[in-house]
Amino acid sequence: MPENTTKKNIRALSLEELQAWFMDHGYTKFRGKQVYEWLWKKTAHEFDVMSNLPLPLRETLKEHFVINGVAIDTFQVSSDRTIKNAFRLHDGNIVEGVLIPTDTRMTACVSSQVGCSLTCKFCATGRLERLRNLDADEIYDQVALIRRQSEERYQQPLSNIVFMGMGEPLLNYANVLRAIDRIGSQDGLGMAMKRITVSTAGIAKMIRKLGDDKVKFNLALSLHAANDAKRAQIMPINDTNNLDVLEEALNYFYEHTGSRVTFEYIVFNNFNDTLQDAHELLLYCRKVKAKVNIIEYNPIEGGEFSNAREDRFKAFIQYLLDNGVILNIRRSRGKDIDAACGQLANKNEGAVVRLKRG
Repeated sequence: MPENTTKKNIRALSLEELQAWFMDHGYTKFRGKQVYEWLWKKTAHEFDVMSNLPLPLRETLKEHFVINGVAIDTFQVSSDRTIKNAFRLHDGNIVEGVLIPTDTRMTACVSSQVGCSLTCKFCATGRLERLRNLDADEIYDQVALIRRQSEERYQQPLSNIVFMGMGEPLLNYANVLRAIDRIGSQDGLGMAMKRITVSTAGIAKMIRKLGDDKVKFNLALSLHAANDAKRAQIMPINDTNNLDVLEEALNYFYEHTGSRVTFEYIVFNNFNDTLQDAHELLLYCRKVKAKVNIIEYNPIEGGEFSNAREDRFKAFIQYLLDNGVILNIRRSRGKDIDAACGQLANKNEGAVVRLKRG
């Protein structure tokens, strides 16, 4: 737990607020810029490492502020090189994030909430209670730690970031956007916006807000059925954000950003895997400027779903391709360590590496 809850989280301050604080306390504005660089570009988690600051100033910072740093508590390495991390937050809560290596990219999958409130039936995270939103700096730290992991373990730079971990990003809107701003900033991690994708279960009001804010990152919608009755069976959010409502919001987003949304579609056995289901998806794609990611299902403990049979899977895909749908097939990675999409539930078993605390 934090040693003094009356101290302010210093990374909650903007550069201007930090500079103003230094000037109010008799220091130059330049000191604020130095500390800001330590906090974000150098991702410092302790004031003592800020070696270009005088010792008395470092002590003063300790008296007034805390740095709520995130640390890797444990990690597991999959047979396909995927790494699942359990991140320990300053209050003891745990969230998970994943490094996903492929031949062409190194992707960080990060969390936005401790738990989730949406209870999607195919997702292990949806069975967890939502305890709280993550702060922007906690989201940022996940990316910074996974980036370092990619460079140190695989000698490859991080190329992509997806908000597909624990939680619904658009229910933590302000912190997610602030984190992305820092991640993309040149005085942060300097990641290109088009390398960042935010995935939502479908919060129409906040999708429209993304359009109003003219965001530059990519948006993905967890769709999984282009039929309200079926989608509501597996995603309760559809009761209040049905396909017609989402269609309007997604078209509004496209009109204001020029960015085509990606529909994520898991093909479940004997649920949404018929040619009729494919036809309904085709019709929905004609209503919204979209491309489709077909996703392999990742089984969860006690789950009621399984992957579609290979013949039905191939027929489903071929129907969409024959009708001009822009399509990608996403094969799962990290299934053997419960690191794949929909499996994150703070369940660490098997070959767990626990890191020493300094």
